[in-house]
Amino acid sequence: MSWLNNLGQLAKMMGQLPRLKEEMERMQQRLDQVVVEGDAGAGMVKVRLNGRMVVLGCTISPEALALNDREMLEDLIVAATNQALEKARQALGEETTKFMGGMGLPAGLNLPGMG
Repeated sequence: MSWLNNLGQLAKMMGQLPRLKEEMERMQQRLDQVVVEGDAGAGMVKVRLNGRMVVLGCTISPEALALNDREMLEDLIVAATNQALEKARQALGEETTKFMGGMGLPAGLNLPGMG
């Protein structure tokens, strides 16, 4: 009867819609402030993302450019981006857990768009 529990939790959340909207806006603002970085090739390529998974920048070292190896550089960019994305996902998960706890909801409640 876990669906009954989820239904009860959803009903509780519906009563908190104004607060829910306010907290969601705060969470989105916090995610804008989170900056994570992935790197590859011992720092030859660095990619920065915010908590909303928006790429903020990509840095390629002069050493990486001097190698004149396009395929390697492409691989390094992909690897650095994937590392940054994983860090951003972790940050999103942490913010979502804080948000759910702050609303008095269990972190395991699967809501669309919440992780």
